[in-house]
Amino acid sequence: MKIYTKTGDSGQTSLYSGQRVSKADLRLHAYGTLDELNAYVGLLRDSAMPTLQTELQEIQSHLFSIGSHMANDNEAMQSKLPVIHAAWVTSLEACIDRMDADLPPLRNFVLPGGHLLVSHAHIARTVCRRAERWCTQLEGELRETALPLPTEILPYLNRLSDYFFTLSRWFAQDLKVEEIPWKPTA
Repeated sequence: MKIYTKTGDSGQTSLYSGQRVSKADLRLHAYGTLDELNAYVGLLRDSAMPTLQTELQEIQSHLFSIGSHMANDNEAMQSKLPVIHAAWVTSLEACIDRMDADLPPLRNFVLPGGHLLVSHAHIARTVCRRAERWCTQLEGELRETALPLPTEILPYLNRLSDYFFTLSRWFAQDLKVEEIPWKPTA
């Protein structure tokens, strides 16, 4: 199988149904940003301690599942897509609570950075927020159609960005990196 097909050379691509759409289509912004986020999660997974690698790989799998719903524009295909489970949100909350139990209370906004791993977690957080914005816009457009997005997607992405923020703080503590509180300059 060749990697290049040349079918996208004119700025169009195919959705799951085969329908051709512009690469600037809202769906493409949504699942393209999820793909970008997935790559950052892979970078985190490659850099993280082994105890987190399985957790991050599971998140990557969830992101692919969510992205498949963004690419689907055909109700008949819906049953062939992975189910998005509400339990994924609960699982993220448990991970956040586990990490947060080891952290001092947050009293200020913190400046991203201090170590590459901390910074990568913050980048994942911000890309996740962008994906959430695109998916929110797409969900708004699809809400009244025959094929709305699964209702579990937006809560998952919202919690996932919280997860990455907590992970950045947890990495900072584990690596003994000082969190720098944000202090507005005059």
